[in-house]
This record gives sequence, structure tokens and C-alpha cells, in this order.
Amino acid sequence: MKIAVVILNWNGKALLEQFLPSVLKYSHEAKIYVADNASTDGSIAYLEQSFPNVSIVKNDDNYGFAGGYNQALKKIDADIFCLLNNDVEVTSGWLSPIIKHFEDHPATAIIQPKILDFKQRDTFEYAGAAGGFIDKYGYPYCRGRLFDTLETDQGQYNDSAEIFWASGACFFIRAKDFEQLGGFDDDFFAHMEEIDLCWRAFNSNLKVHYVGASTVYHLGGGTLSNLNPKKTYLNFRNGLFALTKNASGNLLFIIFIRLILDGLAALRFLFLMQPKHVLAILKSHLNFYSMLPKLLNERAQINQRKNYYKINSIVWRYFALKRQSYNSL
Repeated sequence: MKIAVVILNWNGKALLEQFLPSVLKYSHEAKIYVADNASTDGSIAYLEQSFPNVSIVKNDDNYGFAGGYNQALKKIDADIFCLLNNDVEVTSGWLSPIIKHFEDHPATAIIQPKILDFKQRDTFEYAGAAGGFIDKYGYPYCRGRLFDTLETDQGQYNDSAEIFWASGACFFIRAKDFEQLGGFDDDFFAHMEEIDLCWRAFNSNLKVHYVGASTVYHLGGGTLSNLNPKKTYLNFRNGLFALTKNASGNLLFIIFIRLILDGLAALRFLFLMQPKHVLAILKSHLNFYSMLPKLLNERAQINQRKNYYKINSIVWRYFALKRQSYNSL
């Protein structure tokens, strides 16, 4: 089984300096690649000089997370792709449980390890934690993370479990399944493209798993901080994209409720005196409307599978019922 660890980079020279050594130290089972999105900060020259054993795939533009990986993976021969953020520290033996799970479970297409916070190392990290799910209206949440509430790692998620989506911070996928699913949706650019891909995998009866015996530490916000309104824009817009393409049931009703909930989120940002995030949500909706004909066309080509959600509304349970840990849901 040929494993390729592929690190997407855009002007992340400082992050490569900090995090690439751990990947090289603990990934002897894999070949290491850096896929560069036309960086201008000297990343490639640094890699060529400091890490000559790392293979470099040069994209001719910044295609974002989705397009950047789509471009690069066409040039990489492997059975399993590990898509790894450039701000992730891996640990000794991190690959072995993942490889064994793929070998023992041929129906599993996608795997995520345990993702802890690089700075608070006993705490789950926002981007994926111990594996993700979505509610009826397309809002994501994780075992170990609901909205901004992060759980402490006390061994409660040391299991292996089927999940709905795996984090793009450390995302393993069989190459044949990535190709069969058509890769990421370039229109997403960045954020939630992995949820869309996992949703399409679910609709194709492929399985996504979490393997808690493998641990990585994620810095988070290395390319785009949670405080950046652009991240708010991409998350809200792409959530609507994924929902429209993939959700089963009465789409008009689901989208109507989702838009109302997004409006409440905008009011919350206004109450918190964050008007740029309010404008980001408005902009995300306007872009969604402009893309709706294309999204509906894509929806017509996907066989939507029922029962994609465990709960109707994570928003209601978290904010109204004050259930702020996964096991309390």
C-alpha cells in the first residue's frame, strides 16, 4: 500500500520550517510531497535547499485548498493520499493505525485521526477534533467540539468510529475513491470542501472513519484565522453549497430554515459589534444565489441518500438547550 503525505502550501515557509521536520521524522511508511500554490515567500527555494528528499509539486496559481489538491494529486501516484495541513505536528507511530484500518476495512474510503490543539495539547482542536457530523440544516459539529466549545481529551474518544465527515487538516482517502468522487469541488476554494466530499462519499455508500489510536496536533488558523471575515464568508457560503448539492428531503424548506438561522447568526455578530462578519454572511448569501442554478444542476447528478443527520438542529441544542458537549446531545 503506497502512502503519499501531501502538504498543501501557500506562502507558508515559516510553518514548513516549524512543522515539516516532525512529518519527516515520523512518516517512514510514506513518501512526502509539498504541493505549492504558487507561493511568493521563498517556500520552494527553502524546501529545495533544506529538504531535498521532499518531492515538490508546483501549481501555477493559488487554487485554494480544493483546487490546489485537485491539481497536485493528479501528478502523484499512491494508493492512499494523506492531505495534511502545513501547520500540523504528527507523532510517533501516527500512520500505523491508519494503514491497518484501511487494510482491515476495505469499505472505508476516508479516515481522520485524533486532532488535538498544538498550543493546548490536552484539548481537542476546532478543525475536526474526534470526527465530524452535520445537522439537518448542514451545520457541522464534532465529537470533542461544538461551535467554539472544546473538550479536554480524557480518553473519551480513543475509539474507532464511523463518522460523517473527516477534517481537511489531516484527511486520508483512497486514491481510487478520490478519483471516483471527482475530487474536491473547485467552487469551494477553501473551507468545508472536505465536508462536501465526505457527503458525496456518504451518498455513494462509502464509509468515513475516525481512528483514535493516531494523534496529530494542529495549530489552526495558519493560513486564515477564525477572526478573519473571509473565513466567515467561506464557511457560510460553502455550507449552503454543500447543503444544496447533497441534502435529501424537501430542499426548499431546508434552505429556508438555514437562511433564517444564518440571519440569526448575523444578528449575533451585530450584537458582538462585529459588522464585518455580518457583511461576510450577507455576501455569502448573495454569492449562493448567483451560484444556485449551477448547484441545482450538480444536485441533479447526485443520488441523495437519506439519514445524513443524527439531530435536527445543533444550533437549538447548543444555544437554547445549553448542551455543550457531544455526549450531552
